[in-house]
This record gives sequence, structure tokens and C-alpha cells, in this order.
Amino acid sequence: MKRRTKFFIIFVSITLVGFIALNGLAYNHARSMLRFSADTARTDKPEELTFYGKVKVLFSGVTIPRPVGAKTPKAYDLDFQEGLIDCDEGVQLGYWYVPCPGASGIVLMFHSYGGEKSSLLDEAKAFYALGYSTLLVDFRGSGTSSENYTTIGYHEARDVAEAFNFVKTELSYQRQFLFGQSMGSVAVLRALHVGNIQPDGIIIEGVFDETLHTVEHRFEAMGVPSFPSAHLLLFWSGQQFDFDAFSHNPVTYAKAVACPAVFLHGTEDVRARVDEARRVFDVIPTTKKFYKFEGLGHQSYVNFEPQRWKDAVQWVTGQSTDEVE
Repeated sequence: MKRRTKFFIIFVSITLVGFIALNGLAYNHARSMLRFSADTARTDKPEELTFYGKVKVLFSGVTIPRPVGAKTPKAYDLDFQEGLIDCDEGVQLGYWYVPCPGASGIVLMFHSYGGEKSSLLDEAKAFYALGYSTLLVDFRGSGTSSENYTTIGYHEARDVAEAFNFVKTELSYQRQFLFGQSMGSVAVLRALHVGNIQPDGIIIEGVFDETLHTVEHRFEAMGVPSFPSAHLLLFWSGQQFDFDAFSHNPVTYAKAVACPAVFLHGTEDVRARVDEARRVFDVIPTTKKFYKFEGLGHQSYVNFEPQRWKDAVQWVTGQSTDEVE
């Protein structure tokens, strides 16, 4: 065998082994990110990990425990009812219904990735003070809902539509608004894109523009090149959980919005950057307004700038006449 041929065979063999190993890591990462663990210890945020922690995560994946809340609306002096919404495919969604006497409408509330309905209690309290009932919903895999996985808003769009139709048939409200945080925002936009629902307005917090971008940002926070790791992770995510991760993009979904829309976004958000949120906002064809929260990141805004948050909510519900952007 010629020396050049031998080196070529060695090179191809090493490349093939490396490609297989990289796909194996991507497969495991996709599974650990989207299927909730029975463990109780959650992996720290990428920017908070030590060097050893980052190396460990790169080889073993993250640990995301099934999100379970410790508080109920009672902790906020709110009376509530709890139950389950029976959906197609045997999925059940846990919810809290917080009625407000003389309510001007109801706000359906959807949480972020790795969260559950109790993470929305501060906002629910604020909506109550503004005269709105709320329905806080656990996405599939979280809280008191069935299943043990997430698809970052893709299949969760069905959960949004099911909750909307539940309110329409089981509760008596003239006006329905949808509120989402991060993944919840994406699920809301996708629900308007693929579902037959017509809310009176939507409130979108911390939305990302493309799934690829938000995954790339996580790799960047780890100090690891995002190509081709992010692409492989998306591919194996879709294969394992039956969705097209590459086409899961709010910029596409936002074109279907047919109601007033308000966007809230932190200027220091490194998970979903403010210019990316503007890409989503810009394609919405209806009346809309964009509120920036200076100095805030990928987080809840209501407790940091309560008046600005209140102004945004009142604008989309018609209680404010702020100039439209």
C-alpha cells in the first residue's frame, strides 16, 4: 500500500470517528435539554459554570429537573381554582384559574423554558390589580401537566390553543389576551400561525427570532464554537421529539398575528437579543408597540420596572392611549 493511500485512509477513519462521536454528543445534549430529568439538581447557567463544569456539561449534557412549583396563588392572597385540561393525544395541562371580580377580561399565561405556572405569579398578581382574571397554564412536561418533555414552543403551541378553547367553552369572558414569556411567547406566536384562535391581544416577553440563534447563544456562553454543534443539536432534537427545529422560527409565525401586539424586551438579554426580538416585531402586520427595559436581561420585568410593565399591558388591552410605535 502506498504511503499516500495509507495516510488518506487514516485521515478518513479519524474524520469518520470524530463525526460519529460529535453526533453522539449532540444526540445526548438534545435529549438532556428537552427531556426533563428525575434529578433534583439543575445545571447552572452557562456563564456561571466553572471550567470543569463546562467540560463536564460538554460531554454529559445538562440536567434539567422536571419543573415543579412550591407556591400557589394563595401566597399572593389570590383565590383560585385548579384543574386539568384534557387535550388531544392524551395530554393533560395543569392550570390555575384566578377570577377577578368585575374583570375586564382574562389573560392566559404561558411560562418560559424550564419554568412552570408558579413562575408567573408576580405577573398574575399585577394583572389582578389591573382588573383581569388569569389562567396560568403548565405546558406539557411541567408542573401538574402530563408528559416529561418540551419542544421549546413547537408542540406547546397546541397547549396554547387548547387553553384558549377551554376558556372559550368553559368560562364566560368577552375578551381574551395571551401572555407569554420566552418559550411561552414563541408558543403563543406559533399558535396564532397554525391554530384557529383569535385573541383580543398578545403580550410577548423575551422572544427569540430563530431556534438556531438561541441555541448558538448558549454555545457562545459556554465559550464553545456553535458550528456545527448547534446545527447537530437541532437536527437530533427534531428527530427525537418529532418536530422541525430548523423551521421553528417566530419571525415566520409573527406574520399571522391579527390582533394588537405588545413586545417587552430587556436590552441586556444575551439569550434572545433585543435586535432579534425586533426582527419578530417588525413583520407583525397589525397595530403594535415595542417596550425596551434598559439594563435587564432574559428575566421577568414586572418587579423591576412595574410602571413601564403596567403601561405596556394597558396599551394592548386598550386602557392606555400611548403613541403606537
